[in-house]
Amino acid sequence: MTRTVIESKTKTAVMGFDEPFCVIGERINPTGRKILNEELERGDFSRVEADAIAQTMAGATVLDINSGAVFSNKMADDPRYADNNFVEPDLMRQLVEKVQAVVDTPLCIDSSVPGALEQGLAAAEGRPLLNSVTGEEERLELVLPLVKKYNVPVVAISNDDTGISEDPDVRFAVAKKIVERAADFGIPAHDIVVDPLVMPIGAMGTAGLQVFTLVRRLREELGVNTTCGASNISFGLPNRHGINNAFLPMAMTAGMTSAIMNPVALPVGPKKIAAKKEEVLASGIILPDGMDDEAFVQMFGMGSTMPRAGKEMEAIRAANFLTNNDDGGAAWITMNREAPKAGQEGRGRAGRKGGRRRG
Repeated sequence: MTRTVIESKTKTAVMGFDEPFCVIGERINPTGRKILNEELERGDFSRVEADAIAQTMAGATVLDINSGAVFSNKMADDPRYADNNFVEPDLMRQLVEKVQAVVDTPLCIDSSVPGALEQGLAAAEGRPLLNSVTGEEERLELVLPLVKKYNVPVVAISNDDTGISEDPDVRFAVAKKIVERAADFGIPAHDIVVDPLVMPIGAMGTAGLQVFTLVRRLREELGVNTTCGASNISFGLPNRHGINNAFLPMAMTAGMTSAIMNPVALPVGPKKIAAKKEEVLASGIILPDGMDDEAFVQMFGMGSTMPRAGKEMEAIRAANFLTNNDDGGAAWITMNREAPKAGQEGRGRAGRKGGRRRG
C-alpha cells in the first residue's frame, strides 16, 4: 500500500489510501495577502507564527510555507529585490526557522524558485514535502535532483511545456511522465504526490467528475497519492464553503489522500460585530448587560472571535470516520465534545451525575 511519509523533528504525517486525510495548511503564503506581504518586507513574522499555531490547532497535519513575496518598497532602494531569485531563498530559510520555533508540524516547502526550495530543505528538520515539480523539462531537471539529494517526497503538478490541458487524459499522461522521470533518478512512486489540477466548477461543469475519475486512475494505475488546491473547485461562486464541503468527501472516496487548504475558520472582526449589534438594537432586542463579543457572535450564529477549525475540517473528519480511517471515531468525538460548563465537570449526559443508568 502506497505510503508517503512527511516528518518534522518530532512528528510524522502519513499520506495513504488507508490513512486519515492529510490536511496541508495553506495560510503561510504572502500571495494575495497584502498585509502579510508588507509585514514580511519589514521583517515581522508575528502573523506567520500565529498562522502556524492556528492551523495546527485547527487540525492541519502539514503546513505549506510559500516564500513568494514581492518587496515593492525595497525595490526602490535596491533593484535586486525585483528578482524573486534574490528575495525568496533567504526569506524561505527565515520562514522555516520561525515556524519550526513555534510548532512541530511537518512542513511543505513551496516555491517556484529552486534556490528557495534548497534553502527550505536545508533549514527544515525531518523530512518535508517539496512543492513542486511539473512536467516541464527545465523544471524536471532542476527539481528532481533536489528531491533525490534530500530524500524527500514531492508534489507533481499535471501540467507541462504545453500548459494546463482541460483533457484529463492529457493530465494523466503528464503525471505518468513525471513518475517515470522520477524513477530514472531513483525516486520511488510513493514519494510522488500528484496534483491532478482541479478546475473551477463554475467555468467547467464537468470539473468535479473529471477530477474524481482522474484521481481513481492515478491511484489504480500509478499507485500514487494525490493532492489539490481544494478551494479551486469553488472559485468565483457564492457559498464556496458549501461547495468545498461537498467536494472534499467526494474526492476522498475517489481516492484523493490530501489537499492544500485553509483549515481555519477566520475570526469575526470588530467591524462585523459592531454592524450586527446595530442591526440587533435597531430591531428592538435588548442585549444583556456585560455580554462580551464572543458570547454575542455565538448567540447570533456569526462564528467566533477566535480562530477555530473551519467547516471543511468538519467534513473531512466526518469522511474519515465514514471511510473507517478514524479509529473508533475518536477524532470525530473529540472534535465535537463540548467543554463542560462551570459546576458540571465530571457529570454525564445532560449534567446529571454519572449520566443515564442502565438497568
